[in-house]
Amino acid sequence: MNAVLQTDQSLVLIVDDEPFIRTQLRLSLQCEGYRIAEAQDGREALTVFEKLHPDIVLLDAIMPDMDGFDCCTQLQSLDCGKYTPILMITGLEDRESVDRAFEVGAIDYVTKPIHWPVLRQRVRRLIQQSQLQQQLESANRELQRLVTIDELTQVANRRRFEEYCAQEWQRMAREQLPLSLILCDVDFFKSYNDTYGHQAGDRCLQEIAKAIKNTVKRPADLVARYGGEEFAVILPTTNPEGAIVLAETICSAVKILEIPHCNSLVSSYVTITAGVSTEIPEPNSDFQAMITAADRALYQAKTEGRDRVKHYNKQSSSTIPIYPFLP
Repeated sequence: MNAVLQTDQSLVLIVDDEPFIRTQLRLSLQCEGYRIAEAQDGREALTVFEKLHPDIVLLDAIMPDMDGFDCCTQLQSLDCGKYTPILMITGLEDRESVDRAFEVGAIDYVTKPIHWPVLRQRVRRLIQQSQLQQQLESANRELQRLVTIDELTQVANRRRFEEYCAQEWQRMAREQLPLSLILCDVDFFKSYNDTYGHQAGDRCLQEIAKAIKNTVKRPADLVARYGGEEFAVILPTTNPEGAIVLAETICSAVKILEIPHCNSLVSSYVTITAGVSTEIPEPNSDFQAMITAADRALYQAKTEGRDRVKHYNKQSSSTIPIYPFLP
């Protein structure tokens, strides 16, 4: 392997079994300010590619052992090769070879003998296109994140909660596994705002959201701001016992924050109350029943004194309103 590096410039990987051709390409592209790495065959190219992550690959089509077509296919299969353009350099001009180059993932090709001004322009254009594509996809990912994240608390918003709830409900229905939901409500939050001010209330919600997020460890679990001072946690493949334990841990994590609340009727610090429900979804059913059940459990926990966890009990639910409200 032979690499000549210059700072703050795009890296070009040249793959060719002929040293003279590699030297010509290297000298020509160095004059344009590119950094250069070289590989003398397809297998070495794969190793260099994974190590250096070049911005473009100039790949000879005809090489011994592993030709450029096979090498191109393998480069495309690498995780780090998603955005890297591959420019095939070939002495073949027949239709079949050109078609094959594009089929295996080459973005463009040039023929031997190389027309140097054309090569320089294509390298520049392909690198610019690749960079623009990466910037666009990064901007799209950030936009998607912004429309699904609650601005104040930086956990998922209500929209993302409902999307994920529907998604996991259908998945659990297919696999016939339990889906659990925790609904949390900050106790006497209106009184907290009245006492300490809305800015302090915002900071309080931020700290609580952070504590909940730090408590919920599994990647598949989702923490969301359900609305106002309410938070929700979606727990795929979680039975009632596991959901109750996690809800109790979340309540404890909030208590540990020791956020003063002099007008709370249950503690001198901010506390939360949680309602838990668990369902094994039936095919073609709706997740709203699970939300209603968690809401009923939350209401029951409030009526019993707040600062506690209550799991939905169908046997005792008949006396509990479907859409209760307690501040």
